[in-house]
Amino acid sequence: MDINQRIAQFETMVRPGADPTNDMAWFSLGQAYAQAGRHADAAGAFERCYTLNPAMSKAFQLAGRALIDSGDSSRAKVILKEGFLSASGRGDRLPAKAMGEMLLALGEPIPETPGSVASPVESKGDGSFVCTRTGRPGSKLPKPPFKGPLGQWIYEHISAETWDQWIRQGTKVINELRLDLSRDEDAATYDRHMREYLGVDDELLAKLSG
Repeated sequence: MDINQRIAQFETMVRPGADPTNDMAWFSLGQAYAQAGRHADAAGAFERCYTLNPAMSKAFQLAGRALIDSGDSSRAKVILKEGFLSASGRGDRLPAKAMGEMLLALGEPIPETPGSVASPVESKGDGSFVCTRTGRPGSKLPKPPFKGPLGQWIYEHISAETWDQWIRQGTKVINELRLDLSRDEDAATYDRHMREYLGVDDELLAKLSG
């Protein structure tokens, strides 16, 4: 399926009379618009996503990125500040860190919040396992969730609590995007959402795969 077909698929899913409150479909539509270079449209889709589901910290981050790419830095600053505060309050450390970096690049200070992730704690120094995604102590997974370098990275960096949260979110991804994981394309979509949720970007994935 080429990018225009993907755009058409997700536009159909969110149109009035279909499922316009499907936050995951709006998120995927934003990704498809961004891939096609339609940055203003991407920003609008991501904004719709986090309006429907304020817990989608990644949507704030990608909306800000899309606005910057579209040349609307003023609107990007507003959304990135809002997203940073929302993500910080939820413990979504990696999206908050990314939004803080974008704000600094735009010449804006990072908002101060209690427990701000601007200076994340990597280790508590008391032997506790600290989740890379949230910066919070948690329980270590009993074993890698699946084979391969990515599964091992998750085992070493992601807490059991964060992984359980992904399983719940992953179920939502499957149901709302109507994925059939026996299809390679749908399985790839699921894997992409998992990596984004856990903070595994393309650079890290390439390093793990290399």
